[in-house]
Parts: sequence; structure tokens; C-alpha cells
Amino acid sequence: MKVCTDACLQGAYTASYVTAATHILDIGAGTGLLSLMLAQRFHDATITAVELDAVAARQASRNFAAAPWAAQLHIINGDARTLALASKYDLIITNPPFYETDLKSPDKLRNQAMHATTLSYEELLDVIDQHLATDGVFSILLPYKPFATFEVLATQKGFFPRKVLHVKQSVNHDKFRTIAVFGRSGTIRDEEMIAIKDAVNEYTPEFKALLQPYYLYL
Repeated sequence: MKVCTDACLQGAYTASYVTAATHILDIGAGTGLLSLMLAQRFHDATITAVELDAVAARQASRNFAAAPWAAQLHIINGDARTLALASKYDLIITNPPFYETDLKSPDKLRNQAMHATTLSYEELLDVIDQHLATDGVFSILLPYKPFATFEVLATQKGFFPRKVLHVKQSVNHDKFRTIAVFGRSGTIRDEEMIAIKDAVNEYTPEFKALLQPYYLYL
């Protein structure tokens, strides 16, 4: 599972919006990217990462152990739907399976990572509802078009978008990803747009400003 630029954007955007977090849950952690970014931002937080795939979970464990924030980070190899966690979390972050209805790859593990084969949007919202504190928020990254469906389901569950960032690969492309932060109470929806690259294929100033704390060479 490679580090994706859009996932980096999600971690940075979430950390720029949330002012404080002490208990963080990362659902579908992969190799631990989002947990590591949030550990860098929230030095006093305890971060629990959950990953279904055993190979990815082992790599996340190695990545956590090598990080300066190893003491904050904990990986669970298991199914988020069956978790019995004592804590409620003030921040939940998830980069869930993409492309519920698109054609799938012959690679079973890639399907598991990129399609909603193991965790539907409804099930994901149930997990979030179970583990999110009353005044907590959750962050999600989805393809741009399916996000509208997810938002309807989230609203029906009692979650409302507070910050929405639509992402374009470049100023010449259409929107392809959406990052959103939801809470249990409705507020004024703040909707924004960002392009990763400019017209000459360089990172835009907005992207640089957001990712500079996390990228070595910006």
C-alpha cells in the first residue's frame, strides 16, 4: 500500500482544522500514514489504529515502532465492526474502501483496500457512531462523486459536515476526491477547493502550505 498524496492531504487538512484531540481512532489504517501524521500534530494524544489486513497491520506496527511518537501509537489487527473498545474518541479518521460499484481488480487484497467489500458506508457509520464521543468529530476521504451518497447516509445517522475540501489533481482537472470533517451537530458548512498541481505541474502554493509540516522537500 503506497503512500497516496490524497491521503496525505486528508491528514494535513484534518490536523489543520481540529484544534485538540486526546483520543484518536484510525479506522482502516493501512500502513499507518494517517496515525503518524496525527501523532506528529497531537503530541498528547493516544492513537489507536485498526487494520483488517494482517500484512498491512504488521507494516504499520514497524512504522509506529520506528517513529518518534511510538509511545502514542497502537495497532490492532482486526475488523472494526467487532471492536470492543473502552474509550470514546474525540477524533476518528478513516480513509475507507473506494469505488463501491466500479469494476474490481483480480487482486483480492487490492479489492479489499480499494472497494467497499469488507465495510459498507452504512457499517462504517455504525462503527463511527459507536466509538465517537458526543462532541467528537470524524474525518473521511472519499472519491468526489460517491461523497454525495455518503453525506446523505451520514446526515440520516445524525452527522453533519462542518468542513469539506474538494481536491483536484491539477488546476486543469476536475474534482476527484473529497475530504470532509463531520460532527453530530449541524453548523455552517465550510466548503473549499484545492488543486495539488498548477498548470506547469508544480505543487500549488495552497498544497505546499498545507503539507509543508509533513513533507521533507517542500
